[in-house]
Amino acid sequence: MSGDTAARPGADVTAPPPRWKVVGPGLMVAATGVGAADMVATLVAGQKFGYALLWVVVLGCLLKIILVEGAGRYSLATRRTIFEGWRSLGRWTTIYFAPYIVIWGFVYGASAMLSSALPLAALFPGVPIQVFAIASGLIGLVLVWFNRYSGFEKITAALVAVMFVTVVGAAVLTTPNLLEVLRGLVPTVPAGSMINILSVAGGVGGTITLAAYGYWLREKGWHTPRFMKVMRLDNAMAYVVTGVFVIAMLIVGAELLYSTEIALQRGDRGLLDLATVLTERYGPVFGKVFLVGFWAASFSSILGVWNGVSLMFADFMGHVRGLEPGHPDTRTGGRWFKVYVLWLTFPPIILVFLGQPVAVILTYGVLGAFFMPFLAVTLIWLLNTDRTPREWRNGVKGNVALGLVGVFFVVLAAIQLRDAIVSTLGG
Repeated sequence: MSGDTAARPGADVTAPPPRWKVVGPGLMVAATGVGAADMVATLVAGQKFGYALLWVVVLGCLLKIILVEGAGRYSLATRRTIFEGWRSLGRWTTIYFAPYIVIWGFVYGASAMLSSALPLAALFPGVPIQVFAIASGLIGLVLVWFNRYSGFEKITAALVAVMFVTVVGAAVLTTPNLLEVLRGLVPTVPAGSMINILSVAGGVGGTITLAAYGYWLREKGWHTPRFMKVMRLDNAMAYVVTGVFVIAMLIVGAELLYSTEIALQRGDRGLLDLATVLTERYGPVFGKVFLVGFWAASFSSILGVWNGVSLMFADFMGHVRGLEPGHPDTRTGGRWFKVYVLWLTFPPIILVFLGQPVAVILTYGVLGAFFMPFLAVTLIWLLNTDRTPREWRNGVKGNVALGLVGVFFVVLAAIQLRDAIVSTLGG
């Protein structure tokens, strides 16, 4: 995925290997990216096609490994943030990014809080869902506001452990057919499966939070080329964990829902249907345990976005206001970091009570659909020009990989845009 990796003159790649831990920024990206909607998309794929789309999960992990490695390599090789890179490509990137991050944050804040509230409302049906939604946002604000990166990393790792144990435990309980699992690794395209293929491959492991990886590398203290091998290992291990998690969801869908007449509800509520099925099959205790895992997946996304995307916004504002790179106002706990955390938490409460206005949903759908192609195309640009030191630029394999990723997400963006327009006009 990279070009020549020879040592750059003057670089510190000859320094003693850094001390590092298995849990790193990659797991933060992956944990944040696997939310309730992705879990439902994978469940539906298993429900409709059994194990036939298992290979798509592997493909999705590879796509995200390529993108995140590119973002991390740029940050370490140049010691610049991804927004600094985008800005070097021209003013058009700022014109795109400014409205995107503001509108996206407003709508995502509401949907993330409601997603975290759904399993809690199912566990405690006497409490209005709005109470849990607002409480989720406020708790996320407090945890991010008063924690440095190390504390945030530990909390997220604990949530990932809960997600992993509950979902993989559900998959083990279903006693999957291992021969069918292996057959699912052979690429096939069942009739009518293209939308599911795109949604599963595109949804594995994050969207805008992929671009936050470089910021988390910096917060972790991995900020020079000598951390390149550590970053690549961190990234690969994170998506191995993600892959196992998503495969477990597909197994649950294939074993419990395939060839049945159970129809999952649209959106995050489909996981409540699954909790009901698990309760009927394995008893109320396991149904409740799964709801806890559902909550952990949703709440980890709140923490990841509240922290990572706030760092991106703070960096953006730092450049707008002419602050020096790394100025305290642009780092964790800084002024602009806190401004965006507040933006994610309080204005979206309006949508929690009133629902999401059609115009905002359409705009969000358009901007959201085009972020992944934007990231892929700009990475190709950054990693093939003098904006990146020569020895860390893309080679032929890196360009082919990123190019294929870019084409994939352009197609997915076109389909998502079409669906957003059709859904809005139809509603």
